[in-house]
This record gives sequence, C-alpha cells and structure tokens, in this order.
Amino acid sequence: MAMAVGRTGQTAVKSEPNVVPMIDIMLVLLIIFMIVTPLIAAGFKATLPRGKNLDPRPEGENEVVLGIDESGRYFLDGRALPDGTLEDQLRSIFAARTEDKILYFKADNQLKYGKIQEAVETARRAGVRVMAAITEPTAQQALFGDTEEEEN
Repeated sequence: MAMAVGRTGQTAVKSEPNVVPMIDIMLVLLIIFMIVTPLIAAGFKATLPRGKNLDPRPEGENEVVLGIDESGRYFLDGRALPDGTLEDQLRSIFAARTEDKILYFKADNQLKYGKIQEAVETARRAGVRVMAAITEPTAQQALFGDTEEEEN
C-alpha cells in the first residue's frame, strides 16, 4: 500500500489491487491445460452413435442403396457386386441422372470405418454428390415413434 500526504498534512491511503496471486493461478492453469490437452487428443476413441432417423429418407424407385456387409463385400440394391466393379456400376447408374444423385449407405455395425471411407471415395469418383447413411431406429423410436419433440 502507498500513502500520500496532502497539503493539509493528512495522509490518505491508496489501495492498489494485488494481481500477483491471480497471475500465479492463471499460469498454473495454463501449464495444466498445455499438459492435459495433448493427452486427451492422443487417447480419443470414437464410439459412433446409433442413428435416430430424424429425417425419414424418401423411398422410391430411383433410390440407390449401397450395402456393405461385415466382411466388406458390396451389395448394390441387394445384388452382390464382384470385387473392383463398384465404381463402374455407380458411374453407369448416376451418369444418366441430372437430379436425384443420392446414394444411401447401409453398412454393417461391425464394419471398419476405413471400408466405409473407401466406398465414399469410390462413389465420389463415380460422380455421386450426395450420400446419406441408413440407420436402424432405436428401440424407443420403433415402439413409440420420435419422442424428442415431446421432451422439449
């Protein structure tokens, strides 16, 4: 604290906030975050959620569904595809379409993510621009319908 002496000889107390403890705490927090952040990113494991089917997909005759089973085999509209023919099959289907270039994926729950990414890249090369995943409804939705609107 500092003291100031006025003209009349009276002393007035000047209070100055002590910010040193606050700076110490901020530096400790900064160090903690610098150490913990890389550890969190390195140990991150993704568990993909089940789909809630918020928007029902339009089912029609133009719908193209690419199925991928647990072993990684491709099925186009229920037909098994020989290895290496996926891109050619998709290109022939989507080349004639000007609109409705949507490909629906229906992949096994146990399938490795890399296999799905490979299928997405193949579909992009074949000219597919919009892709969507088909999911199974949760048990609550299957029995009672979508209840999220009622909860809010």
